Amino acid sequence: MSEPTEDEINARANEKARKRKAARERMLADKTKEKGLLIVHTGKGKGKSTAAFGLVFRALGNGMRVGIVQYVKGKWETGERHALEKFGDQVTIRAMGEGFTWDTQDRARDIAAAKAAWEKSKEMIEACRGPDRPYDMILLDELNIVLRYDYLPLDEVLAVLGNRPEMLHVIVTGRNAKPELIEAADLVTEMTQVKHPFREQGVKAQVGVEF
Repeated sequence: MSEPTEDEINARANEKARKRKAARERMLADKTKEKGLLIVHTGKGKGKSTAAFGLVFRALGNGMRVGIVQYVKGKWETGERHALEKFGDQVTIRAMGEGFTWDTQDRARDIAAAKAAWEKSKEMIEACRGPDRPYDMILLDELNIVLRYDYLPLDEVLAVLGNRPEMLHVIVTGRNAKPELIEAADLVTEMTQVKHPFREQGVKAQVGVEF
């Protein structure tokens, strides 16, 4: 049997593409609902906050307004924070963390910081109930970390997020997301670590990659 010609290969590929397009159009035909999403980025791999900030920049590029509360990295000077400052009033950043628990070594201080950040988060969410809402998207960066250590009441967090304004998007990041939060979320992504230079090559955190 002779090998297919290039024209035959192209024709078959084009026919497959046509069928895929038709199938996708059928799938999208009944997808008409719009709502604010509860999005969770979790897992042991790098990239949870990075992906969340990617969504933030996408929203800003579409003229949306974004609020950000950072639960852990408040004292860190990060590239994304400097970049976001260029958007002026379109974005509000509240860096309220005291660092990781091994940095502070003070549980009471960590809990106080978590509670203050949560109060600010609730304030931002509640402000979006009226027609002149200040935010279209809110990022709660590393909220999963403080939930993991039970620094905040999980039931209250779930209740507030579940009762958020209808068109408000909320993103929650951090490893070890609680199963109840995963169940409540509309979109969950788990980052899986395959290789990391810090552990395998002794490479320290790199500017522009880690922060």
